[in-house]
Amino acid sequence: MDHFLYRDSALFAEDVPLSDIAATVGTPAYVYSTATLTRHYHLFKDALEGLPNLVCYAMKSNSNQAVIKALADLGAGMDVVSGGEYARAVAAGVPGDRIVFSGVGKTRGEMELALSGGIRQFNVESEPEMQVLSAVATALGKTAPITIRVNPDVDAKTHEKISTGKSENKFGIPISRAREVYALAASLPGLKIVGIDVHIGSQLTDLAPFESAYEKVVELTHQLRADGHEISRLDLGGGLGIPYTRSNEAPPLPTEYGALIKRVIGDLDVEVEIEPGRLISGNAGVMLTSVIYVKEGEGRDFLILDAAMNDLIRPAMYDAHHDIVPVVEPEPGVVQLPYDIVGPVCETGDTFTRNRPMPPLAPGDLVVFRSAGAYGAVMSSEYNTRPLIPEVLVKGDQFAVIRPRPSFDEMINRDIVPEWL
Repeated sequence: MDHFLYRDSALFAEDVPLSDIAATVGTPAYVYSTATLTRHYHLFKDALEGLPNLVCYAMKSNSNQAVIKALADLGAGMDVVSGGEYARAVAAGVPGDRIVFSGVGKTRGEMELALSGGIRQFNVESEPEMQVLSAVATALGKTAPITIRVNPDVDAKTHEKISTGKSENKFGIPISRAREVYALAASLPGLKIVGIDVHIGSQLTDLAPFESAYEKVVELTHQLRADGHEISRLDLGGGLGIPYTRSNEAPPLPTEYGALIKRVIGDLDVEVEIEPGRLISGNAGVMLTSVIYVKEGEGRDFLILDAAMNDLIRPAMYDAHHDIVPVVEPEPGVVQLPYDIVGPVCETGDTFTRNRPMPPLAPGDLVVFRSAGAYGAVMSSEYNTRPLIPEVLVKGDQFAVIRPRPSFDEMINRDIVPEWL
């Protein structure tokens, strides 16, 4: 469920007409719903009720500070994968003891930043990283709490570019080597083992891969405890998918996911951490855009929008589907025609979808891409010297720009021409 609904034939974000945002802010723009962010966070908290838990929002899905603060104020922790994301979380007021640092390539500088500012744990992904973290922590006179990310060699049955738990993926250490790697961690100064980390991929639409991975983690927990290690936390990652279409085929609900965790993990006497990102922010946002031209082509027609692949790269990168709907609700029974929906960037890849049925549209008409709150603005660029598009947060009947659109001068003046040119 989201809070982008038609009222009297006009599409609203909560209690704000999207046409009002377009008139004030311009298009294209991202629009987020505070009510949807809040609802989705509580779905996970409620699903884990009865287990000690921390829901750590995966900031990589949408790292605007207003979004971070809205979730942090609800009690959410943060899962960060870079020093920049750590700095964003801290700037938004998230305490260090609610920040988990993931990622395969943490640098010495990032480790120093997090150890100095406070950190809940590092999810360590390799022996070389572990040795560097030990050296950095020791030099700072700190102790780094760690989990070790194990790769369970489980096929998440998702897109190959977002699968992270198979043996050929770059993430974690093989679970078959976990005991020797934990023994190494226990021997290194400056480290404190607190648990195990696992994450098998993104946009999972089936609970079976989760169950397979978590059962392996349960077995490993017993083995590591028998070896004398303290395993008080299990970081189970994220990855639960969202419905990108309005069809009847929907991914499992957080309640079903929570029931699985309780059934598989519940007897271990551990604190459970999960790292949802897409399911919290994905359907909490839309991309608002307008039609520039309707173009007749050879055997096909095109809707040319003012949004492009640099604004929303998911279709070009992942062949991803987004429902695209007009802001003015079409009359019942209106004849829909097939269009290729494209942007103005000088690339054939700047195609959002092909042969998509749409009601008749004209230049200036507004349309929205649904389910665009995750991996939209965070993956955008200024390709073709197109300004990053604004982000807008709605709460009830009010809205605010939470990232403004830069001017051409602001973009160009970031360049520095050497004096010898």
